[in-house]
Amino acid sequence: MQNVKPRAALLASPGMGHVIPAVELSHRLAALHGFHVTVFVLEADPESAQSRFLSSSSPAATDLDVHVITLPPPEITVNPSAHVVVKIAAMMRESVPAVRSKIAAMPNKPTALIVDLFGTEALRLADEFNMLKYVLIASNARFLAVVLYFPTLDEAVEKEHVNRKKPLAIPGCEPVRFEDNLDAYQDRTDPLYHEFMRIGKAFATTDGILVNTWEEMEPKTLKSLQDPNLLGRVARAPVYPIGPLNRPVETAKTVRSPVLEWLDKQPAESVLYISFGSGGSLTAKQLIELAYGLELSQQRFLWVVRPPVDGSASAEYFTANTGGGNGGDGTPGYLPQGFVARTRNLGLVVPSWAPQAEVLAHVAVGGFLTHCGWNSTLESIVNGIPMITWPLFAEQRMNARLLKEEIGVAVGSEEPSDGCDCFFVSRNEIEGMARKIMAGEEENEMRKKVMMLRNSAENSLSRRDSLSKLAKECEIHLERVMDMQRGG
Repeated sequence: MQNVKPRAALLASPGMGHVIPAVELSHRLAALHGFHVTVFVLEADPESAQSRFLSSSSPAATDLDVHVITLPPPEITVNPSAHVVVKIAAMMRESVPAVRSKIAAMPNKPTALIVDLFGTEALRLADEFNMLKYVLIASNARFLAVVLYFPTLDEAVEKEHVNRKKPLAIPGCEPVRFEDNLDAYQDRTDPLYHEFMRIGKAFATTDGILVNTWEEMEPKTLKSLQDPNLLGRVARAPVYPIGPLNRPVETAKTVRSPVLEWLDKQPAESVLYISFGSGGSLTAKQLIELAYGLELSQQRFLWVVRPPVDGSASAEYFTANTGGGNGGDGTPGYLPQGFVARTRNLGLVVPSWAPQAEVLAHVAVGGFLTHCGWNSTLESIVNGIPMITWPLFAEQRMNARLLKEEIGVAVGSEEPSDGCDCFFVSRNEIEGMARKIMAGEEENEMRKKVMMLRNSAENSLSRRDSLSKLAKECEIHLERVMDMQRGG
């Protein structure tokens, strides 16, 4: 066993929210525990944030025993208007034969298979090739609790929660409000409902559930998930908090981004960073209102903006969406005329993409207006940056509630309680939130709280308790497999 180390195969769903945690986990398994790791991902648009990230995480860039294999996106027969989750689940389902073929061709089979939320149908490959099997939850423990617990509800309780909008009581956890819950559970006839019910039931068949959080971040929920008398009896598998899994800041680049050069010229903690992630979009009306709100606030800002989509907030999940003409002063055609000229001394408008990890680590950034995707949330916390919450879809409303009310590191708009996909925020409210987080009385208190969380995240990473347990399980399993092969 001295020279033999475990091998792991990771299967990541498309999208930055899934790919970043999978790749970061692979790097930690390789760097800290000597694993050989293969990461399977679906090909994406070469201009997408996912492709850029994977290019910077290549073996040549990391010097780790991590190999990324891209799979061609499979043909799927799904209604074009179907929810993005239904499309992703169908893609992952159709990718299982390609993953099986790749693993079968490996001379040394993986010791463990780790799939993310939407790849659970690939878990059967673990049984086929005698691998341990794990699920990686790229989001937080609260989201895991909901997905685990909902399949246990009978129809009467479910109807009371959905139709009467009664908060969902989860053993040992804070109740989840109807307006914060996933739209997955609103209609039993919807394919989205059946996908999440299937996923939730699959967790109990695994050797462990890895979740992208840490003890100090969600102590109550994690305690319930690990208690056999509470949610632990539903999970029926060990729950390992291994977060935060977030992309590292790139410090070795010789060519500095123009965005970072602009930040270099700004005072410390003076800039509000605005980004809605790689897959989130706003309507044309809301983009204009946001622009006017930023202008009214007179706060310095760095805004990563993309063209509007007048439909679902997740409509551009699979596209780079880089279009949109400019006005004479550089203002994109979908923003108020002359906006760039009027705010030239305060802000910078960046089309489509910015190096977010480096931006949030910059000393000039003092606040983050975010869609509350869990990757973005963690990147903000590990850099000690308080937030303005602007959730768009998926579990982002639950994340926003956690940040505002339980942890106290964010402010946000009062969203509607009708469960709609998106909401409208006025320019005056945007102005008020920007001033509150950058220069208000609450700013210092939020900054203290988020700095405490940042320190706890660093301590969690230095302890590495959960990841070490997983690595030990894999080593024991590998030894058993080798004994069987030797006839021991």
